[in-house]
Amino acid sequence: MFGRKKDQSPAPQSLPAHDEQFGRSKDPRSAKGVPTPSRKAQEEARKRPLVPNDRAAAKVANRDARREQQARTRRALDTGEERFLPLRDKGPQKRYARDYVDARFSLGEFVMFAALAIVLLTVVLPPTSNASIILFGVFWVMVAYVVIDTWLMGRKVKQRLIAKYGSVDQGVIWYCCMRSLQFRRMRLPKPMVARGEWPT
Repeated sequence: MFGRKKDQSPAPQSLPAHDEQFGRSKDPRSAKGVPTPSRKAQEEARKRPLVPNDRAAAKVANRDARREQQARTRRALDTGEERFLPLRDKGPQKRYARDYVDARFSLGEFVMFAALAIVLLTVVLPPTSNASIILFGVFWVMVAYVVIDTWLMGRKVKQRLIAKYGSVDQGVIWYCCMRSLQFRRMRLPKPMVARGEWPT
């Protein structure tokens, strides 16, 4: 009568689920309570540098990169290498226009020198003298000839570009005319053809 009932055996005590989890994660030596990082987090951790970024080093690297790019651009202006030319000089049509201008003789490349000579002569000669009047007359005749010659050259280049490429890119004719007004040795990119060596 005083015997222990079989169905009244004491049940083992168990911690709540959150207490058990807290107890596992509280031990820093135990890795079972730490969630496994995702693959993306692991890849980002591997890519993250071991030392913090140095702003001074980054600034030096950027400056070196700019210098290298400028050096490549200068070499391209000397050699005509298309890959490193400035954007304003890139393109097959602009290359063709440059070669056409450099192959011909343009009186426009001497206009600036003529204007400078007239300015210097006006300091010596009286403005009402016959020599001054003749000089100014010759200069304006030269300017008129250059305008007409540049216009005719632009039309010729346009016809050739249409025959070769089917159309003319925007700004190519203006680019061609402005180059014809520059002294040959001062043109950039430098001429790649001799006078009379017309592009095909």
